[in-house]
Amino acid sequence: MSSSVSRRGFLGGTSATGLGFVFAGAGSLDPFSRAAVAATRPANGYGALIPDPKGVLALPEGFSYKMIAQSGVTMTDDGGTHPSDPDGIGVFAGLAGGSIIVTNHENSGREAHPVPVTDGLTYDRGAIGGTSTILVDANGNRTGQYTSLAGTDNNCAGGITPWGTWLSCEETESRIGSEGNTKNHGYVFEVNPSSREANLGKSSVPLKFMGRYSHEAVAVDPSTSVIYLTEDAGKPNGLYLRWTPPAGFMPGKGALRQLAQSEGGEIAGALQAMSCYQGSTHVPDLAQATRPGTRYTVRWVDVPDRDATTTSVRKQFSDDQITRSRKLEGQWWADGGAFFVSSFARTADGSVNEHDGQVWFYDPASESITLKTIFGVNANPDAEGNNFDGPDNITVAPQGGLILAEDGNGISHLVGVTAEGKSYPLARNDFNNSEFCGPAFSADGKTLFVNIQSPGFTLAVTGPWGRPSNSSAR
Repeated sequence: MSSSVSRRGFLGGTSATGLGFVFAGAGSLDPFSRAAVAATRPANGYGALIPDPKGVLALPEGFSYKMIAQSGVTMTDDGGTHPSDPDGIGVFAGLAGGSIIVTNHENSGREAHPVPVTDGLTYDRGAIGGTSTILVDANGNRTGQYTSLAGTDNNCAGGITPWGTWLSCEETESRIGSEGNTKNHGYVFEVNPSSREANLGKSSVPLKFMGRYSHEAVAVDPSTSVIYLTEDAGKPNGLYLRWTPPAGFMPGKGALRQLAQSEGGEIAGALQAMSCYQGSTHVPDLAQATRPGTRYTVRWVDVPDRDATTTSVRKQFSDDQITRSRKLEGQWWADGGAFFVSSFARTADGSVNEHDGQVWFYDPASESITLKTIFGVNANPDAEGNNFDGPDNITVAPQGGLILAEDGNGISHLVGVTAEGKSYPLARNDFNNSEFCGPAFSADGKTLFVNIQSPGFTLAVTGPWGRPSNSSAR
């Protein structure tokens, strides 16, 4: 998420509720209880967090981490250093049990360590965002790193595709001339993790058919190739959108780029915004829901001008046409649908109720969304405890349950949720209060990769994962 609108820079709030999930088993989020009951006590999870002697990352006993890269310090294969503000991460299987990590850099013109302008990989030579691809072996040791996309602006989150690529999202609506940009920004780009060469002349092609707005994350339906998109924006608050490919579209590496470069490619397929209903009553704001289990039916409304030629996409609709939400953030596809996060809401930003985080599930089969959990407003974010706030990026743990990257006020955590529905701290940032970004597991489930955005740490966490304990913490 952009530091300019981060929860850390907004305001604090009242006590936090527990999480209201009910999970089935390892790696699955199905079924949830329709009226989940919020947990009142934290779980043991993997045990108490142990302060880090190095002052970076507190973890449970038996867990450890490796510093894979550090902004401005770690040298890359192409002669630069690890760029500033690493954010969203896509992880892919590498050679001999290793991993390929594609990490965004949320650079927007002021960061100390830009993504270097690179021939064949650069969209706009005036912009300093992009992606790095990092290679690690089966033990989490870094073996290489190169630039895979450059010249983009404020690359925040994104998502992996079923065909094995990373969709990197620009969280901006900046136009030509802003921060030295020579092109308009606010697009999605596709990065191939297989090699640097596989991206030459390709990753820098904007997928304009998905719209120009403040993109946050994507989730792709593997059965239909429909792509769901979150918008992190305010004044007015953002939208939840979907892109439906045109008839005859055949997914695969390079297919989206080829579509974007085809005749009429800028408006290929349909881009639509979500509009929710409770019975026949329109729901203008997701903050209206205050209880887990709240369910709304969904309709989709065509976006009039997806490139926002004169008017931002979200401003092209009146409030009675669509459903808005403050700080729509991470997404993850699992159990036949998309889990997506609203990080927080305040009445001061136009929301109808206040909270410090919602997790929703969109079910395309029933065309509905269901509120799976809600965090109450956190009164004391500087205190260690079960008072989490500001969930941002989200992933499904292979061992069962969820892992959320906290981007609230005060202490920053990775928050785990057991399969039975209790929350626990999985990790704590002992270095500063900067947000965690992009948690994602290796293909074998043994390593969790995650970023601390500032000062720019990319970390690999290993340990006795197993199934976290659901027994109550003492």
